[in-house]
Amino acid sequence: MQLVHPDALHFETPVESYWEASADPLGLELPAFAGEQSCEVAVIGGGFTGLSAALELAERGVDVRLLEAGHIGWGASGRNGGFACIGSHKLPYSSMISRYGLEATIAYYNAMKESVALVADNAERHGIDIWKTVSGEVTLAHLPNRMDEFRDDQRFYRDTFGEENEVLSRGDLVERGLAGPEFHGGLMGPVGFGVHPLNYVRGLARAAHKAGAKLHPRSRLIRWEETGSSHRLTTAGGTLTAKRVIVCTNGYTPEDVSPRHAGHLLPALSSIIVTRPLTPDELKAQGWTTETLAYDSRILLHYFRLLPGGRFLFGGRGGTDSSAAAAADYKASMIATFHRLFPAWKTAEITHFWRGFVCLANDRVPYVGPLDEKKTVWTALAYHGNGVAMGSWSGRAVARMVLDEKVQASLPAVVTRRLAQFPLPAFRPLYLKGAYLWYGLKDSR
Repeated sequence: MQLVHPDALHFETPVESYWEASADPLGLELPAFAGEQSCEVAVIGGGFTGLSAALELAERGVDVRLLEAGHIGWGASGRNGGFACIGSHKLPYSSMISRYGLEATIAYYNAMKESVALVADNAERHGIDIWKTVSGEVTLAHLPNRMDEFRDDQRFYRDTFGEENEVLSRGDLVERGLAGPEFHGGLMGPVGFGVHPLNYVRGLARAAHKAGAKLHPRSRLIRWEETGSSHRLTTAGGTLTAKRVIVCTNGYTPEDVSPRHAGHLLPALSSIIVTRPLTPDELKAQGWTTETLAYDSRILLHYFRLLPGGRFLFGGRGGTDSSAAAAADYKASMIATFHRLFPAWKTAEITHFWRGFVCLANDRVPYVGPLDEKKTVWTALAYHGNGVAMGSWSGRAVARMVLDEKVQASLPAVVTRRLAQFPLPAFRPLYLKGAYLWYGLKDSR
């Protein structure tokens, strides 16, 4: 089933993002896959998850090859907003506790915190210039009535996770350089920082390559056959035979080639604009002078942050048409919303606009685990728009699970229990349209 428009699958060219324009070179000559070859473990997908898995396997001496349809970091890993923070789910914590239990929910929360620390550790250990920003993230109340919810959330985080969050008044926002006409207060958390995602993913690629993983960009999987105890993965250049396969393609998973994923995932568009560098006077005029990661409190949220060097990144969910023809209208809508929320910057040039897919699951939590009873096919995916950190953690986790089945029992049940299929999966695009209408209504109240 084709859930996205073919225009969105331009594997031969990188997206024209600010990250592409500013990233450090990969510095590796990586060949496309060719010929008849074999390996112990094949990884499909060259983003945070796939490279983290390949790095972990290679460091443990496993013969691992990675196939990526585009260039390294072509998909969500190279085009996201660069938020390394917690929040890789859409299931409310109350529902999570009811479904998985309090202990598993706390373990999941701690795993998300661990994932953020892992990004920083990877950068330090492998010498990756990730443009790391200040620590912390803030959710901003887009309506005054959200402040009561923030106070409830503050108590919940303290009582459940032992996490201290700070409720900020509108005056506090002004003092901290987080001001905007539609921001009525905030909830500040201590975990998270900004990164240059393409620098990070290329750094992971260099580390995996150095450890011995063989990486093959421009090697789109076009056919997958299972023969006895092996998997034959065919690209335009040849066929790779592997004993085990890890699929790490998230919102770009081709269900016609990977039928085990069919009906289980829902790609959703996210769009980003970036301004020219803003002057100190322009930043002061708006009242936004901090590099703190920020979201608003909408379900169809906007996310934004001041980048090193003075540019401002503004992103948002919504939209269901991934065709090239629809891009101009989405861009215009994004700019109009940006100008409404940050009116002092209406004359600032928008230098970059791009789009990509986040990945949603029916259970509204990530999944890390096997896809077949024989445990020869594994996957890690569905970060719900927050995969910089969780993708890194999940890639490492799934690699460890492949090598040792006992690892699965030590991970939070929230991410290992199942990858549930959507009911009547053929109607997934309609589910998304309906959800957006409902969320838009809830966001207005």
